[in-house]
Amino acid sequence: MRARVGAGRAPVPGPRRRPRARGADRGQRDDEPNVSFESYRFLIPRLWPDVVEILLVAFVIYRFLLFLVGTRAIQIVVGVMILSVAYFAALFAKFQMISFLLGVVFTYGAFAAVVVFQPELRNALARLGQSRFMRRFSQSDRQSVAEEIAEAVDRLSRAATGAILAVEGDIGLEEFISSGVPMEAKVSADLLTTIFTPYSPLHDGAVLIRGDRIIGAGCVLPLTQFKVTDKSLGTRHRAALGLSEETDATVLVVSEETSTISVASHGLLHRPLTPQQVRDLLSGAISHLEGGERLIA
Repeated sequence: MRARVGAGRAPVPGPRRRPRARGADRGQRDDEPNVSFESYRFLIPRLWPDVVEILLVAFVIYRFLLFLVGTRAIQIVVGVMILSVAYFAALFAKFQMISFLLGVVFTYGAFAAVVVFQPELRNALARLGQSRFMRRFSQSDRQSVAEEIAEAVDRLSRAATGAILAVEGDIGLEEFISSGVPMEAKVSADLLTTIFTPYSPLHDGAVLIRGDRIIGAGCVLPLTQFKVTDKSLGTRHRAALGLSEETDATVLVVSEETSTISVASHGLLHRPLTPQQVRDLLSGAISHLEGGERLIA
């Protein structure tokens, strides 16, 4: 018998392929779509959570800016924005010293802001209880304040005593307090009548009211910058129109010449009014008055 050719040869060494596990390969192919889907899950829009978050953030920013209007804090915020622009400009231009100094300012500026904005922060917490949302829980207090103010303007009208009262809305009146005498007194008809008594030290200015407190007396209000067509209107009416153009305050005026009661709101003058109408307006029984006059050219 002849031996087979090559039967005794040693096998030639070479790379040996390892068998692939079918289950593992199949599992890897099955997992690939899931991994891709998870990676792009963030692109799927969440409708109502995103809308709610955007509305909440926009409302908070709006209320914050609305609170800053009329205070010295708005000037400080503008200064901080200017410093922020300067800081990013220094980074872009690679001004190392300027960027380092501004970085130090921003690092410790948060602690300084608490000290600088202490009156505004305290005032913001106090005004939180006077917001429209919280006023619903203190309707009785609002009614009593409306009664006192209506009684005061009725007395002043019958005595032909000139007066001007500004009831603060959502926009603060802090910047006008410094022009007069700051006060912290509960609103009462007797006190308001006494303040506007002729020849008293505070009778010639405006009384500022926030909630159920008198926060200022003898204050100077800005006059309207527009030409008033009615020449019979005096300085009090012009000041009432000027403040109502800049803020959302409700400004009450008692004319010294005609004894009529007027209300200035959003640049409109409503006259003549009765004490009952004043009471209904301030208590919220009526939201606004009809037939206001725009007395500016």
